[in-house]
Amino acid sequence: MKPIYLYLENGIFVEAESFGAEGTVSGEIVFNTSMSGYQEIITDPSYAGQFITFTMPEIGNVGMNKQDNESRGVFARGVIVHNYQPQPSNYRSEEPLDWFLKRHNIVGICNIDTRALTKLIRKDGAMMMVASTEFSEYAKMRAVLDKAPRMSKTNFLGEVGAKKSFLHRQGAWDHKTQSYGAPMTTKRIAAMDFGAKFNILNELTAVGLEVEVVPHTTSADSLIARFDNGEIGGVFLSNGPGDPMVLQDEIGEIKKLIAKKIPMFGICLGHQLLSIAHGYETYKLKFGHHGGNQPVKNLATGSVEITSQNHNYSVPESIAEIAEITHINLFDNTIEGVRYKNAPIFSVQHHPEASPGPHESRYLFRDFAAIVQPTPKAR
Repeated sequence: MKPIYLYLENGIFVEAESFGAEGTVSGEIVFNTSMSGYQEIITDPSYAGQFITFTMPEIGNVGMNKQDNESRGVFARGVIVHNYQPQPSNYRSEEPLDWFLKRHNIVGICNIDTRALTKLIRKDGAMMMVASTEFSEYAKMRAVLDKAPRMSKTNFLGEVGAKKSFLHRQGAWDHKTQSYGAPMTTKRIAAMDFGAKFNILNELTAVGLEVEVVPHTTSADSLIARFDNGEIGGVFLSNGPGDPMVLQDEIGEIKKLIAKKIPMFGICLGHQLLSIAHGYETYKLKFGHHGGNQPVKNLATGSVEITSQNHNYSVPESIAEIAEITHINLFDNTIEGVRYKNAPIFSVQHHPEASPGPHESRYLFRDFAAIVQPTPKAR
């Protein structure tokens, strides 16, 4: 393993060892507390522009395989682990993590105190950093970081989203054994792709929806026309990376869909964009929620759901003026879900598809199917 040098925005300079690709790369450092599912986390498009610090100390032990990818590639800037295991032991493994990262030109960082990094992020907040296997000079690394694009000014959607529309026909891998109780139907929805995870699309399919994935550049007018003629029954707004306030064009189109009162369901970034489009701007959390163990209270039932989350932004409490708050995070009382009062629109901040993670929130996909108008059958 080659030495790799890290320079953080707060002035911390660290030496570690590298695996995966080599080079010099900058991005925002965050941490993820999930105990399993590192492949799904690494391939989640919502990590575009970020270094993922795993609090789970052993990473690489089960290798990588094609079936568990959550997108077509890797959009994170790098992976930081305490101990990298180069010899995976799992019957489903097709290659080591090292090979996978090399193929996708992603830097891996290991033999570093990830507990200390996590405590640093919790104290100072998510921040920019640069990692390099090419040089170690403090001044040079600081110069690279000074020129690096900030998350608050970067639109990643052209990088992570679909370029053209397509039908997603695959259901959740175990959906036939799940107690959804929803038969396959002819209902079609348009899924706006801001960086959608594959398993979200799988879960939408599993509850009986015909899922047409459309690019983030799709106009609201075209979707409204298709809704009016019965071709689609609703719109899903996906997860995705970056600061939602950057996406002013997309927000403008969502406003048109809201005015038409088209049934909509948003997850994560989609949840945030719906809030902004309604006039309630998001704000950035100190270090975000990243992990598969976040407790969320369902205010309608009083039950607590353990959820998977990956976001740095939150919607404001003032949104209660126009929406019923349906879910809250029990770690910090931030809003996790809302249902708008004057339209068939609802959204959640957490990930009900839970890949990786628990499955308590899967009912939300059925809730969406229930408000989507059925597509008329051809005569």
